[in-house]
Amino acid sequence: MRLRDPVPHGDAPAGLQAPPFSARLEPGDRRFDAPADQPLMQSAARAGIELPSSCRNGSCRTCIGRLLSGRVTYRIDWPGLLREEMAEGWFLPCIAYPATDLVFERPVPSEFPGRFRASSA
Repeated sequence: MRLRDPVPHGDAPAGLQAPPFSARLEPGDRRFDAPADQPLMQSAARAGIELPSSCRNGSCRTCIGRLLSGRVTYRIDWPGLLREEMAEGWFLPCIAYPATDLVFERPVPSEFPGRFRASSA
């Protein structure tokens, strides 16, 4: 399955950028603008919100989060997640581009021992 580039939303006239989507990180109700043309992690960083990261290319899974609402897209064919994980709402903010307004959460690592580490095989 090939994932498409995000499509800007709104009816912005030619040459003008569409308004950003709204993103909210839970817990804590931290909100920030999330333009469709940049990865969610980059948007969070510009808003002063630091998300855990290591590789910034989707291979280490350090940044994994779960979408509570909304949708993201990827610009690579295989974003380092199993289909089942994506169906459960897991996503990688370092390479995920918002396609709608969204709400997401970071899992507590101790609740998911070993699940979010990249495979060494």
